[in-house]
Amino acid sequence: MNDRITTLDTTPGEGAFGQTLPQADRQRVLRNTYWLLALSMIPTVLGAWVGVATGITAALTGGLGLVVFLVGAFGFMFAIEKTKNSAAGVPVLLAFTFFMGLMLARMISMVLGFKNGSELIMTAFGGTAGVFFVMATLATVIKRDLSGMGKFLFVGVLVLFVGSIVNIFVGSSTGMLVISVAAIGIFSAYMLYDLKQIIDGGETNYISATLALYLDLFNVFQSLLALLGIFGGERD
Repeated sequence: MNDRITTLDTTPGEGAFGQTLPQADRQRVLRNTYWLLALSMIPTVLGAWVGVATGITAALTGGLGLVVFLVGAFGFMFAIEKTKNSAAGVPVLLAFTFFMGLMLARMISMVLGFKNGSELIMTAFGGTAGVFFVMATLATVIKRDLSGMGKFLFVGVLVLFVGSIVNIFVGSSTGMLVISVAAIGIFSAYMLYDLKQIIDGGETNYISATLALYLDLFNVFQSLLALLGIFGGERD
């Protein structure tokens, strides 16, 4: 959830030079975003598989894991921002999603340690897909401007960010529960906000749009998986 801090667009509803995008251009951005978002799932799954199979991220706990995650995530997002208008933008984004899959591997390994681990992962995946479908539907039927949500959601992400860092060192199960529930709510709302940005012409670059939605989906999935592991994990 930490990375979402850098992706807030504070100028919703307008395209380049403050002009609203024509409908055809909005549809093009939305279509390209959906295609790239679907494509980004492949390196994410591959990264998670490599991480689980090799155990390469098993030692990334506590402060060390936080440092590696933040340096890698923010480094990639800086590179994506710099290359989003060039041919290198898509490969850099896909490399980022592979990295995020690697970072997810430790949690997936823990969940797979449960007797019903595979079922929990598929349930989290289905739940995330369901949230996306609902938010995408709402984004198409809601006519009012939702740009005012951005500031409130950004504050929510900041609170989650601080809470997550504190809980890494405290190691509270209750804290993890509260953070996971809050993250699902905040990033589901952010999903609606980001989709509405695209539909209304506020986001003109499909790579930036894909990054924002990917982070929303990643955080909802990760939080759902954490909750399912806490409440639904069955020991052998």
